[in-house]
Amino acid sequence: MTSMNDAERAAWWRGRRVLVTGGAGFLGSALCHALARHGARVTALDAMFPDGGANRANLEGASVLLVRGDIRDTELHSLCEGTEVLFNMAAQTSHMGGQKDPVADIGVNAVAQVRLIGVMREVAPRATVVHASTRQFYGRPIRLPVDELHPVNPPDANGVSKWAGEQYWLLEQRVHGRPVVSLRLTNCYGPRLRIRDARQTFLGIWIRRVLEGEPFEVWGGEQLRDLTYVDDVTEAFLRAAESASCPEVAGRVFNIGGAPPARLLDLAERLIAANGGRGHYLVKEFPADRAPIDIGSYHADDRAFRAATGWAPAVDLDEGLRRTLEWYRARLPDYV
Repeated sequence: MTSMNDAERAAWWRGRRVLVTGGAGFLGSALCHALARHGARVTALDAMFPDGGANRANLEGASVLLVRGDIRDTELHSLCEGTEVLFNMAAQTSHMGGQKDPVADIGVNAVAQVRLIGVMREVAPRATVVHASTRQFYGRPIRLPVDELHPVNPPDANGVSKWAGEQYWLLEQRVHGRPVVSLRLTNCYGPRLRIRDARQTFLGIWIRRVLEGEPFEVWGGEQLRDLTYVDDVTEAFLRAAESASCPEVAGRVFNIGGAPPARLLDLAERLIAANGGRGHYLVKEFPADRAPIDIGSYHADDRAFRAATGWAPAVDLDEGLRRTLEWYRARLPDYV
């Protein structure tokens, strides 16, 4: 598919009714800002859990209706009715949280997804759905880079629940013909990421420690990771929605990668360099309670999505880290 120019994209989104679940979170809010700029009529639904990624500050300046509600039990029919595009970002994302309470974990990531699917089938049967998924399904890779044909072997309860949720959505395309695309994301970073702790990603707490002048911990250090800057993630979701009816996109899962892979130790050095050389870290062994669910090294083969949509990441790692640190310096009290 040929990518749209700015005028074509604005015309495509203008006035379109869009629902973003998890819309006050990191990636959901970034999408809301972009969609509002393009003229879409956006509703953000978010449970605003204190241990999640949601933050009211994330939506400041965006012309978006924020509805506080949990997809497990909130009234969904009025929210979903007339929706033309659903960006489904709501999830329980904590690996350790899923291990400690798998029943609650599957309640959000699978059971609530079935509930949302049922409502959408009733009141918005032709809406396009782009589902936020994860590389977590693949577990410890048997080959690198990881493509979409890699075996699925979730390393923890959270991976199992998310896998179930994704598969229920893909059934909607296979059985009911709904345009559905699932994007399996790697480590995403940038403005609006939860940085008060490591619940969303290790990089969040690294960013906080660097900005506060405190040491951060690198567990292991030799593991490879590829990171995707939030603007590039947002662009991937927009392109997925815009091309979801195309045969080469509809009903497919795609890996989304980013910058070339880097060792965690190299990433730590590059974060400090992006902070003007200020910062330091401690290398520690991987914690015993987390070692069994560690996936080791990972980086994505995302050539399928690039070929299908023309997408490619535009922000390299060093520039993304610099932009991220600069953004938080002026807003740190809102995020710690």
